Amino acid sequence: MSKVLETRLEIDLKALESNFNLLKSYLSPKTKMMGVVKAFAYGTDSVIIGKHLVEVGAEHLAVAYIEEGVRLRKAGVDVPILVFYPQLEEIENLIDYRLTPSVYTHHFLEGLCQELAHHHVDALSVHLKINTGLNRLGFEVSELDSVLKHLNSEPKLKVAGVFSHLAASGNKNEIEFTKTQISKFEEARGYFKANLTYAFESHICNSSGILNYPEAEYDMVRAGIALYGYGNNPTEHKMLKAVASLKTVIAQLRTIQKGDSVGYERKFKAENTTKIATLPLGYADGISRIFGNGKARVLINGTKAPIVGNVCMDTLMVDVTGIDCEEGDEVEVFGKNNTVIDFDIEHQTIPYEVITRISQRVTRVLV
Repeated sequence: MSKVLETRLEIDLKALESNFNLLKSYLSPKTKMMGVVKAFAYGTDSVIIGKHLVEVGAEHLAVAYIEEGVRLRKAGVDVPILVFYPQLEEIENLIDYRLTPSVYTHHFLEGLCQELAHHHVDALSVHLKINTGLNRLGFEVSELDSVLKHLNSEPKLKVAGVFSHLAASGNKNEIEFTKTQISKFEEARGYFKANLTYAFESHICNSSGILNYPEAEYDMVRAGIALYGYGNNPTEHKMLKAVASLKTVIAQLRTIQKGDSVGYERKFKAENTTKIATLPLGYADGISRIFGNGKARVLINGTKAPIVGNVCMDTLMVDVTGIDCEEGDEVEVFGKNNTVIDFDIEHQTIPYEVITRISQRVTRVLV
């Protein structure tokens, strides 16, 4: 009998700890680890993952938005929490819940200074984001004088960190570009070391940066995708263990004849007698329609079964011809034995997108 009774996402904390320890082994003992738990901890559960990361040694956590940080604080997480994309409209929550904002524009910096005038706080820690080549967010190196002027005008602001983000640290073809980013960051870091009267923490390495650029670990690193079992190239993938396994059951089996179709728009038509299994999950659960029509495979009793026809909102169908299976049998959509890389056989997207899309209606279970 299958141990899985419904569609669920199994979360393996031992795998998380293994990945954490692997990354730590690449660092000097004094280097801190910031665990990135944005996007519901990459589609798992930010509270469960965040708490466990703190238990195993993460000194900081990071989220995308203020609301995500508030959720962690309400759950009892007490370590510093960096908010990558804070908005001025939610500054009150940021201050009340002792969250650390990433400051990356003069607009936000000015608004933050104005808001602090209305709050009775002795100091607010911030991390300054420097753009070194990703060209997404951050101050340019040429803007540092004006940033310092703002900081000096508001004594309540304390720079707890200066950081940047690597664009292609897992790509062997972009080593020179990455080194240029590190060099620019070194310049910005040096500027603030020379002009601030107190110490701060520097960080630029993401998951691939930790594995490939040990010279840039500085005071702290930020581990994201690698904690959850995936890297940015095949070498990194092999070193890590998948934390999340999406599992379901066979809801119904049927045999169709040559010429019969499966699913909406009749996108699959049987060329021979075919055995079809219907699974109770679909695009509302996070399995995109791009994976229909043979573009992805699930694992049933040790054998890969391709998705056939269009993925429906709540169901999808797979071809189980030749597979010994019954209604109620367990199906691993992706996980330890059928990684996201194995599932997405045509590599239509990246593991980040697949794992972060799993809907909140899918039950989370610790294993």
